[in-house]
Formats: sequence, structure tokens, C-alpha cells
Amino acid sequence: MRLLRPLTVALLPLTSLAARKPSGDRFDDFHTQSLSSAPLKLTDALYDDLIAPPRDYSVILLFTALETRFGCQLCRDTQPEWELMSRSWVKGDRAGDSRVIFSTIDFTDGKNTFQKFMLQTAPVMMYFPPTSGAHAKLDAQPIRLDFGNGPKSAEDINAWISRQLPEGPRPRVVRPVNYIRIVAVTTIVLGLITLFAVASPYILPVIQNRNVWAAFSLISILLFTSGHMFNHIRKVPYVSGDGKGGISYFAGGFTTQFGLETQIVAAIYGVLSFTAIALAVKVPRIADPKQQQVAVWVGGAVMLAMYSFLLGTFRTKNSGYPFFLPPF
Repeated sequence: MRLLRPLTVALLPLTSLAARKPSGDRFDDFHTQSLSSAPLKLTDALYDDLIAPPRDYSVILLFTALETRFGCQLCRDTQPEWELMSRSWVKGDRAGDSRVIFSTIDFTDGKNTFQKFMLQTAPVMMYFPPTSGAHAKLDAQPIRLDFGNGPKSAEDINAWISRQLPEGPRPRVVRPVNYIRIVAVTTIVLGLITLFAVASPYILPVIQNRNVWAAFSLISILLFTSGHMFNHIRKVPYVSGDGKGGISYFAGGFTTQFGLETQIVAAIYGVLSFTAIALAVKVPRIADPKQQQVAVWVGGAVMLAMYSFLLGTFRTKNSGYPFFLPPF
């Protein structure tokens, strides 16, 4: 009786080894479950059973924390793409030729597993290579993928997994048909066609009007030549102090400018442009010679004043600017 107890204790490990299924049988069981519910949802116990060596198949495991109390918005954004990728892979490889199991473990169900890998954040994806068979790796440590740069698409996850796996099939991601989007786009297109058909008698004359296009082109040219895009790119200040308690409207040097300076220069260009157009187009149509002569003198005076002020602005920005025009 005394010898029976030590013998029983010694045989317990052998009994557990005998009870554990071979690696191939375990893969068949997990793969069968995946066909109906991929990815597999794990607990600490199921994780140990899935990962336990010897293992001739690969495991892709996503560590996540989906409950609202954890406040992991990145986990909730990643989950739909992860489920789409894993289900697409399983459907494309129903025979299991790629020898890979997709699984998810939530912090609520796998605290011990999280602690085992000392994970402080989620989501984190890990690839566990086979520990036995033709594709076994000497270093069986998992390969980790972090999501620090934001959620990844199903295609990105699929590409990362494909790079890790040994030779075998690589099913692509198949997104379901978005019927709501199709209906919405069709409705919008039909609505725009109907609107154009009804409003075309009123819209076409405006679109085909040369004066409208001329005004649009002129305004665009004024915006770009005055430095509007420079302000958006460089995020320049609107005005600046002059160091004496006043305000400086023009920045020194030709490599920088203020927001108000851009508007002043655009206004000068605009006055010059419209004056030139008036002198070339409107003034010749004046029937009275005296009124036409007055219009020419007024237009010429405006252009002289604006060009003089523009050159004065250039000298304000750089005192070494060599050109000037009276009176400014």
C-alpha cells in the first residue's frame, strides 16, 4: 500500500501526456471550430491548450480589450477588420492547407495570458510559429505586431501575416458587398442627373458666360500671385509688433510675409487689373469724347498711384530695392 502511492504520483505526468491529443488532432478540432466562428475566442485555459507544444501549426493571436470600461477605442476600431481578415482567410482555405489558427483573447477572459507577456497596452497581435514539423523554428518566440500608428486594415493585417507564415496558400481579403452604399450612390447620381436636367436652362448660361470665367480666373490669379498659398503652407502670422508698441503690416525681407500684407498686395493687384481692363474694354465704348478723356486721365492716375504704392511696398520690405515711382 505504501509503494502504491509513490507509483501513482510518478505516473500522473505520463497520464496527462497520454490524455493530450496529438498536434494534428488538435489542429483539426480548432480548424473545424474556425469554419463556423473565426476567429476563435480564447480564455487562459484554451490559450494553453492551443499553444501547447508539440505544435505543427501556426497561431495568430490578437490581444484586445473590447469592454467599454477599458476605453480602448483602437481595439474597437481594429476588431471588425481583424474579424473580416480571419473569416476571409478561413473561407478561402477551408481545407486548412495553410495550417494556421486565428484567435482572439480579451483582457477580461485572459488576464493571466496578458501578464505572461507583460502586456500593458492593446491591441497587440502575435504570430506563434510551429514548434514541430517541417516548418518548425528553432526560436519559437512569438513575433509581435503593434498598432501604435492607428488601426490597420484587413489587407494590411493579411500582408503582415503572409510575410510570417511558411509556404502555403495565401487567401485574399474578400469584403462583403455594401448594398447600402450602392443604393446611396445610385440615389445621389440619379438626383444629380435630375437636378441638372431641370436646372440646366438656368445653369448653362452662367457656366458658359465668358465674364464669369474671366472673373474666376482673375480672382484665382490674384490669390496665388499675392502669396495666399505661402500663408497656408508656412502658417504665417496675420500682423506683428514693430517693437515700439505699434503694428507692423509688412514683414522685412523677401522670404517671409504677413497675412494682412498678402491681402494688401492682392488688393493692389486687383485695382491694377480692373483699371487696365476698364481702360482697354470700357473706356473705348464711351461715346462722349470729353468723358472718355476724363476716364483715361482718371484710369492713368489710378494706375500710377497703385504702381507707385506697390514699389514703395517693395522698398519697405527691403531698403535695398533699387526701383521707385513717384509719388510714394
